[in-house]
Amino acid sequence: MPDPATGRITMRAGFVGAVMMPTDLAQRVKSSLDVRGVAPLSIVGHPRCDMWTFLVRTDIRPIGDPAEVARLWKARVVVIREGDIALPSPVADPLMVRTWVSPATSSFRPSGTVVIECALSILRQIPQ
Repeated sequence: MPDPATGRITMRAGFVGAVMMPTDLAQRVKSSLDVRGVAPLSIVGHPRCDMWTFLVRTDIRPIGDPAEVARLWKARVVVIREGDIALPSPVADPLMVRTWVSPATSSFRPSGTVVIECALSILRQIPQ
């Protein structure tokens, strides 16, 4: 729904949430999900801050292992379960604030748990 004051398009997190991470990690996560056949993915790019946001189902449970939480925090992985999720504008955006990396083409959203686990799997391979 467009914000009347700013024109920004957002959706309220609820059944759909988001997982935001730096582009380099997100590209690896997307490739891994593609290999697993998890599709279609809806991904918003944020070119100015070099981040991607995966739109996901909000089935993510709290992570009990503090080392895993720290690994995600250090990698700048953010889970959005509540609040507004900013989406790309349907009109040209001269500032390139948000863009579709992979547009939403259906109502399918991957499991947020699967996206987080995929990110953790990749991050475990990187020496700390």
